[in-house]
Amino acid sequence: MVNTQKVTDDIIWIGGSERRLSRFENLFPLPNGVSYNSYVVLDEKTALLDTADLSVAGQFMENLEAALQGRDLDYMVIHHMEPDHCSLIADVMKRYPQATLVGNVRTFAFLLQFFPELESAAKLEIKEGDVLSTGKHNFHFVFAPFVHWPEVMVSYDDATKTLFSADAFGTFGSVDGSIFADEHDFEREYLDDARRYYANIVGKYGPQTLAILQKASGLDIQMICPLHGPVWRKDLGWFIDKYQKWGSGTPESDDILLFYASIYGHTASAAQTLAASLQAKSGKKVVVYDVSETDVSFLIGEIWRCGKIVLMCPTYNAGIYPKMKDLIADMEALAVHDRTFALAENGTWGPVTVKLMRDRLSALKNCTILEQTLTIRSALHEKDREALENFAQAIAEA
Repeated sequence: MVNTQKVTDDIIWIGGSERRLSRFENLFPLPNGVSYNSYVVLDEKTALLDTADLSVAGQFMENLEAALQGRDLDYMVIHHMEPDHCSLIADVMKRYPQATLVGNVRTFAFLLQFFPELESAAKLEIKEGDVLSTGKHNFHFVFAPFVHWPEVMVSYDDATKTLFSADAFGTFGSVDGSIFADEHDFEREYLDDARRYYANIVGKYGPQTLAILQKASGLDIQMICPLHGPVWRKDLGWFIDKYQKWGSGTPESDDILLFYASIYGHTASAAQTLAASLQAKSGKKVVVYDVSETDVSFLIGEIWRCGKIVLMCPTYNAGIYPKMKDLIADMEALAVHDRTFALAENGTWGPVTVKLMRDRLSALKNCTILEQTLTIRSALHEKDREALENFAQAIAEA
């Protein structure tokens, strides 16, 4: 059954939502699914803006045929060559072999790595600032390298003042019912998934994100059409401000995060005691996570939201407990910066994780690691009360 929606009178959304896929990139859990957005332009010339993932191939091809209303396809614009958006390019070209592929030099290098059979297909190579006209629509191309692949570009349609933003401004979560953000409670339904998507997919490339935001700031943007998640046509400034914060590493919240690892429950018990003391001393909300029970992608999303993070970790095989080690490795890989860390450890005969975590975190840019730490021997007891309270006070005042 065809499922298309009008973005404007002559721009049609032909994407699809996937709820059966358990993990994005076979890595990030998708409790709310994910959408793959694609758009057809019906003008003097027709254009398809990106394709979709193989998981929605049937729906996509049906939607494409319906949207074109019997017309041929003149252009296929490739903003991003990642497989969740490019997997159906060859299939589309089999149906519409006369179409011209539109991309940049890196786009076409990647295209032939995936689809060598398209070497002879007609191609229009775009350079920064080039314009593609389909009639009344003029698409101005702006390169956005490493947001989040090197070939990425976005386009601005001056007829509708729409930014086709590739993976920027995207989010996890399927698009059910309306494709428009203003017809959802976005803050409740999508914001956490949007932050988690940014932090884990794009987060390492904050400077590049800020650069494309700067490029876009001179445009009169009245609508944003991303490749994942809802289309924005109202309150764009609110979401752009989120991207400014995420790109610059500015915390959104003064909540305090407390991440703990626990083998038999003793560190977990100490974490709960610390959380209560910390909330009382700081007056701030303290959000507690067990790193063994919460997927690391959610923890990374929370690190992008908050500026103050407490890590409590037992010593394990003379090292950092594996799940906590994985979290720190992700922070390193994603270039977390401008955060404040407080460190606590537990160990029966040789607690060493404060030193080991400090050594790893010290490499993060513009991060503060509090000198005040907490060491627990096996389990927290009343004799540890003063040390715990001093530790909480140091965090509250940081």
